This record gives sequence, C-alpha cells and structure tokens, in this order.
Amino acid sequence: MANNKKAYHDYFIDEKHEAGIALHGTEVKSLRMGKCSIKEAFVRIENGEMFIYGMHVSPYEKGNIFNKDPLRVRKLLLHKSEINKLTGRIKEKGYTIVPLQVYFRGSLAKVEVGLARGKKLYDKRQDIAKKDARREAEREYKVRNLG
Repeated sequence: MANNKKAYHDYFIDEKHEAGIALHGTEVKSLRMGKCSIKEAFVRIENGEMFIYGMHVSPYEKGNIFNKDPLRVRKLLLHKSEINKLTGRIKEKGYTIVPLQVYFRGSLAKVEVGLARGKKLYDKRQDIAKKDARREAEREYKVRNLG
C-alpha cells in the first residue's frame, strides 16, 4: 500500500520488524483504498511504547464526523521485549527506527519498521554508481540478445 523508498536511499537497514498499527474507524477503509503515505514519517519510542509520527492517512470520502486527523500520532503494536531490544539498539550511536512499508496481513494493517544507520554522502554516491552500472549491464544484455 505504501513504500518508503527514500529510507533505503538514506539509511542502511540492519533489522526489520513487523508492527501492528492502532487505527480508528474509517482509517482502515482509507488504508484499504491505498490512501496512505509514509514518506515523511518517523518512529519514536516513548515510555516503553512505540509511536509513528507524520504518517498521512487521507480522510475517507464517505466518512463523516468520525474521520480523524490525517497526520495524527498513531501507536505501533509490538511486544514489550521487541521494544526493549530496539530501545537498547537506538541508544547506540547512529541508530534510528524508520518505517519502510505499510501493508495488510489478512485483515490486519501492519507497518514494517527498520533499525537503520544513516548513510554518508559517499555511501549514497556508491549506491547510485552501482545502480547505474547494473542498469547499463542489463541494457547491454538486452541489446545483445535481441540483436
């Protein structure tokens, strides 16, 4: 439903965890229609609970007074032990938690969060160079096989 491709560009993802999202009313219907964005979203751990900030879920058109604020803070549902483990890792230098994607598993809305380290500018340039080289190699392969 929603991917955060920028996270893969800006961070090295070390671990991935699946978390549930606490949603209200018409937000689920809006998510099912794909009206969700996590491009500007980030995750924080406060008082042993995990929250996602900046996740935009558009209001449901057919909803009425029950529609919630599209940018409200939403609670992420993880086991206490997982949250404690992530808290310990965050205290290490350079680690943060970023949302990677939002999807449905069965009838439940899930968000995949990643434990991430920030990339330096030269790391980003190396990634771009690798992608360009791979794209060029695929283009050469395609030309050779079609011609």
